[in-house]
Amino acid sequence: MGKDSAEPQAVVRKLIKAGKVKKKCCRSKSRCKKCPVLALKKAKAAA
Repeated sequence: MGKDSAEPQAVVRKLIKAGKVKKKCCRSKSRCKKCPVLALKKAKAAA
């Protein structure tokens, strides 16, 4: 996603600005491709 040294919050913020991730979680579906919560979890797992 980004640099290895970047913190997960910064990575997700960049994705939101790029329009790849939504600002808020919709909470209506169990999974969403543009969910910021899942994006943050992925970023933390990668870090």
